[in-house]
Amino acid sequence: MTSLEETTEETDSGPSGYAAARLRLLQEKAQSGPPRRAALARLTDDWLNALFTTAAREAGVRGAALVAVGGYGRGELSPRSDLDLLLLHDGKSTPGAIAALADRVWYPVWDLGLALDHSVRTPAEARKTAAEDLKAQLGLLDARHVAGDLGLVTGVRTAILADWRNTALKRLPALDELCRERAERQGELQFLLEPDLKEARGGLRDATALRAVAASWLADAPREGLTDARRALLDARDALHLTTGRATDRLALQEQDPVAAELGLLDADALLRQVYEAARTVSYASDVTWREVNRVLRSRSARPRLRAMLGSKPMPDRTPLAEGVVEHDGEVVLARTARPERDSVLPLRAAAAAAQAGLPISLHAVRRLALAAKPLPVPWPAEAREELVTLLGAGESTVPVWEALEAEGLITRLLPDWERVRCRPQRNPVHTWTVDRHLVETAVQASSLTRRVGRPDLLLVCALLHDIGKGWPGDHSVAGEVIARDVAARIGFDRDDTAVVATVVRHHLLLVDTATRRDLDDPATVGSVASRVGSLTTLELLHALTEADALATGPAAWSSWRASLVNDLVARVAAVLAGDDPAEPEPTAPSAEQERLAVEALRTGGPVLALHAQTEPPQDGDPAGVPEPVGVELHIALPDRPGVLPAAAGVLALHRLTVRAADLRAIELPTELGTSEVLLLSWRVAAAYGSLPQAARLRADLVRALDGSLDIRGRLAEREAAYPRRRGVQAPPPRVTALPTASQHATVIEVRAQDAPGLLHRIGHALETAAVRVRSAHVSTLGANAVDAFYVTTDRGRPLPATDAAELARAVESALRG
Repeated sequence: MTSLEETTEETDSGPSGYAAARLRLLQEKAQSGPPRRAALARLTDDWLNALFTTAAREAGVRGAALVAVGGYGRGELSPRSDLDLLLLHDGKSTPGAIAALADRVWYPVWDLGLALDHSVRTPAEARKTAAEDLKAQLGLLDARHVAGDLGLVTGVRTAILADWRNTALKRLPALDELCRERAERQGELQFLLEPDLKEARGGLRDATALRAVAASWLADAPREGLTDARRALLDARDALHLTTGRATDRLALQEQDPVAAELGLLDADALLRQVYEAARTVSYASDVTWREVNRVLRSRSARPRLRAMLGSKPMPDRTPLAEGVVEHDGEVVLARTARPERDSVLPLRAAAAAAQAGLPISLHAVRRLALAAKPLPVPWPAEAREELVTLLGAGESTVPVWEALEAEGLITRLLPDWERVRCRPQRNPVHTWTVDRHLVETAVQASSLTRRVGRPDLLLVCALLHDIGKGWPGDHSVAGEVIARDVAARIGFDRDDTAVVATVVRHHLLLVDTATRRDLDDPATVGSVASRVGSLTTLELLHALTEADALATGPAAWSSWRASLVNDLVARVAAVLAGDDPAEPEPTAPSAEQERLAVEALRTGGPVLALHAQTEPPQDGDPAGVPEPVGVELHIALPDRPGVLPAAAGVLALHRLTVRAADLRAIELPTELGTSEVLLLSWRVAAAYGSLPQAARLRADLVRALDGSLDIRGRLAEREAAYPRRRGVQAPPPRVTALPTASQHATVIEVRAQDAPGLLHRIGHALETAAVRVRSAHVSTLGANAVDAFYVTTDRGRPLPATDAAELARAVESALRG
């Protein structure tokens, strides 16, 4: 087809000189963006007004108007946009006169080579079409008078808006479904290498849908940044039209550099990053808006039924999730008592609670946290690091919560290095995601592999950081090692853990590259990998990360063939490293306080407790100067007897105390008759929400649990039944293994499971049922993952036979799965 520019000089543009004026406007570099689109719409209005006025007079038609709808109605004319026009008439003129009027308007538009979407209707026909065709109704919501009878246009616009609002309960679900179907077909704009600026999710169609939702008066989109995002997408489309000379919305690879130059950007990556930022804003606004729409629809449909069912009985509307965090109406919000200005961990605690519960975090809550929460101290307190790990380990639920934090700038505030990878495109077609989303997706994949490693917290953090160096020049693994070391230290890992994180990030491609490109039968190959890995702990982290990274990259990045090669390499390297790992850790001597408690327990014959709050020093500039509570140490001593571990763990669960770490051991104390064993239990606990219980109450309940008068299992079951089940996170199943060579004096039973209230009580009960003696226990809760080791013996103090150890592991795992 002949282009507009080529036909300009040959075509009579009419009295207004529209074609020549249009060409001058589009070639004027000083005017672009919204001013140019508005000027183009005004120019087109003037031309069409002149055409229509002359045509209506010649056709003898009164009671008619020319209406701009859709993008033209909004004044968003790109250089190659269609003209969406409605010829509206009152039905009093003859069909022949209306047809003559239409021809006198449409043909000059076609003669200029402009695309035209046109219709001719009466007001009643326009309303009927809108009622039957959702897309037509959406276009009419933006109806704007161009020429003719203004009253006719005003009446139709008022009626269409009224119809839209009156039928919103029915039409909005249909619009939501329309948006979802389009997203399925076109993909997410913020991740596509050749995105459709209009049709892809987060594009101009979704921005228009948000306007329609706002017009319904049922809900509104978060407006911050939305205008700028829409402008960025329209500017990119304008530049695309100008550089290609075509009416296209797809930003093809070969067009990206010219489009970037037209917009004054450095290169195609800068263009994509700008487009991705805009799309992310529109997508997040869409998520929030449709969630609110569906909440309103649910509440309106459920209200009559609830009144009938409940009568006047009040219904609880807030369920505690964590300290300062509650569930309300299907969203995570801040508790009324929450004080983000005094609680620097609250953003991460709220995010972790939302992800674990499988719930969205409310827009109001995120914005309040962004505005009021004070910065975390550096290094972070232990609770903050644990909440980050819990958030990362929640699987698919992590993604929407992470996006909510990122939309309000909380992620880059917590992790400043994140800004380098945010919305950064990846030109390799194997990659599905941008760099930042790939990192989050790798953590999602790693969350299903946490039972394979002894340090799930390190695995999840390594997953989040493994490509963090892609925002810097040079080898991203080398740059990433430096950044990862800084980040790990920032979030509070000790020197040894920080070194492991840095090593894993530096060598995150080592296993797959070696397995697929080197001779594994060459001892030098295996030796080289072993020397760089350094330990079995690092090897198992690298192994799990390799799989998670590949699965998060895309379907072409992992296969059974690659997996088998990597497994073979890992087995060979593990054999080399096996001799380096120590066997059983040496027990540490009890502290002076623990010895004092043990002596007192032996003297009284009952449990003795001591509680100590752990605090962080106040931050500089804190006017209150109050130390920050980060947890509580609880020490329990009592004479050795059966059932201590499940009883103590159950009492803590009843009092809603989360166990972060625990240690159980037996020590011998001299008596007049020889020696007696006293059990020492040391716990690091935190209140799930609310205040800490008093030590005296804990002791009283422990005494009752030990003598059987407190039914812990029943009480825990009652509490669980009192709260409705949420979707929550689909954690990998528990894994219980017997480690026959881990100790010379006992059988080690290792439990890796999702942390949950009463977990340690259930493990202890299973061990008691098996009639084994727990010689010592070492419990670690790493984010939402529990990694516990129990040193058990027979009643004669000997390690269990191999068959009995395996059977015990199966019994404990069965108890946890049940």
